[in-house]
Amino acid sequence: MSQPQGKLSRRTLFAGAGTVGAIATVASLAPAVKPVAELNPVPKEAPVKGGGYQLSEHVKRYYQTTKI
Repeated sequence: MSQPQGKLSRRTLFAGAGTVGAIATVASLAPAVKPVAELNPVPKEAPVKGGGYQLSEHVKRYYQTTKI
């Protein structure tokens, strides 16, 4: 027997609910858009006596990863 066209079957209903659940899961796991930090437009001047060691944020993060 064929079903009337206006009625939803349980299979269609559950397939739609599964699709909506999957879309909601992907949307909740997607990373939020974060504002971009402004860049420093003025570069630092070079040291008078040549290069040198500078303790920057990058170096501090590296040291944090090496701690046991």
